[in-house]
Amino acid sequence: MGMKKTALVSALCLTALAGCAGPTGAATGSTTAKTDARTTARTNAATGAAGTAGAALGSAAIAWKTCTGLTGPDGKPAAPDPTLQCGTLAVPLDYSRPGGRRIDLALIRVKATGDRLGSLVFNFGGPGGSGVDTLAMAARAFAALGTRYDLVSFDPRGVERSAGVRCGGDVEAILNATDGAGGDKAVRRFVAACRKDSGKVLPHVGTVDAARDMDRIRAALGDAKLNYFGLSYGTQLGAVYATHFPKNTGRIVLDAAYDPSGTFADRAVIQATGFATSFAAFAEDCVAKGCDLGQDPAAVKKTVETFVDGLRDKPLKVGKRTLTHALGQLGVITPLYAKATWPALEQAVAAAVKGDGAMLLALADTYTGRRADGTYATMLTSMQAITCADTSERPTPAQAAAINRKIKKIFPVLATNGTVPPCAHWPVPGDNAAKRIDATGSAPIMVVGAKGDPATPYRWAVSLTARLRTGSLLTYEGEGHGAYLSGSACVAQHVNTYLLTGKLPPRDTSCPAA
Repeated sequence: MGMKKTALVSALCLTALAGCAGPTGAATGSTTAKTDARTTARTNAATGAAGTAGAALGSAAIAWKTCTGLTGPDGKPAAPDPTLQCGTLAVPLDYSRPGGRRIDLALIRVKATGDRLGSLVFNFGGPGGSGVDTLAMAARAFAALGTRYDLVSFDPRGVERSAGVRCGGDVEAILNATDGAGGDKAVRRFVAACRKDSGKVLPHVGTVDAARDMDRIRAALGDAKLNYFGLSYGTQLGAVYATHFPKNTGRIVLDAAYDPSGTFADRAVIQATGFATSFAAFAEDCVAKGCDLGQDPAAVKKTVETFVDGLRDKPLKVGKRTLTHALGQLGVITPLYAKATWPALEQAVAAAVKGDGAMLLALADTYTGRRADGTYATMLTSMQAITCADTSERPTPAQAAAINRKIKKIFPVLATNGTVPPCAHWPVPGDNAAKRIDATGSAPIMVVGAKGDPATPYRWAVSLTARLRTGSLLTYEGEGHGAYLSGSACVAQHVNTYLLTGKLPPRDTSCPAA
């Protein structure tokens, strides 16, 4: 057989929360225990220092001005919008050395249109997503909250404008890399480029440091408490914040909840199961409406799996570009994130089967952060850096292969073929501080979980609620990644009521599918 194209991008993306399951493995218990002990001591000391410094430094005013350099929904530069204000806040690169080098965090704000309660800070997921670009595009979706809150978001450290992690300029080469020895060489080149371009930042892009940054943002905004809305990875960031700064929590909502306490192996299997379940629901829905991919769900499944697998040996040319196996995988899973985009999955695969991969490639591009001009946001590189910083696990190829065999049985579309473990050659050891969740002493935290969430399955909403100690679970019975924007009036009403009045819904409240 000839050389197969493989999902090296899966090694970079599919370990991430907002993505899907990738090759994974588990660290040994003794090594992890020692790392956790060192991490806990270091974290406690640094968090205390951050809190003390925050009182003195965090109140520095942010110089807000009209935003420039934003990206629009079409991937092209956006026209200036007078309702959007941007600014920066300087924070320590290394919180154990608060007087050392500083980096600027990029922030964006939409001022409250009515009687102001304070600020509501957002993280929309990733890890690695730009909060600045996303809020600029999504502010209208949160207009009900914008009547009482200044809507605020930011690029977390290591992302885009906030000392964004960059790893050379040829992202396309990474996406088109081969498996086996070729893939390993490509990963090593990628890691070397990350070290060269962003080596000073890489040790300091973990979620605990991002939580410390949020406390600085809270103080700079003039808020005594942090009011926060986190989606997907943003739920981990919010949970970590509440763990380290419980007395500073205000009204916090965590939608599409993720429990970070598990291993790479746990996450891979759980997410593969989530995507398999969502794909099965898509197939049934497609057939019920008349499906171009097959006359029954089994036929739909076979069509998609056969096409994606075929891209290993025969990638599809799309103009001057190529729809590789990796990009085909991403093109399939991206529209599973929301029921509203299921028709796009049917149309894209049906066209690709006939030789036109443009739509499927465009769907993959939305995942990888490819812009209209062919450049890429830092999404992939930031995602890799944050993911590897947040764990001490460094799976071996054998461990990755074992997990991949499980994934292949659960949801073959996600299976890879000899992909190098994503953190195998990473230059930063990482630690497990961001896996510890216990918000004892915080204000009540609303956790929202959808029964049909593919990327952060509902079981994580249940377990995260329990780990927080102060969590209150709202269940959405419908499909999709993120319930607030699902179209459910019930979910929106409960979330808005809590954020605007502080009143939580009754215990174990459930909202029907929209």
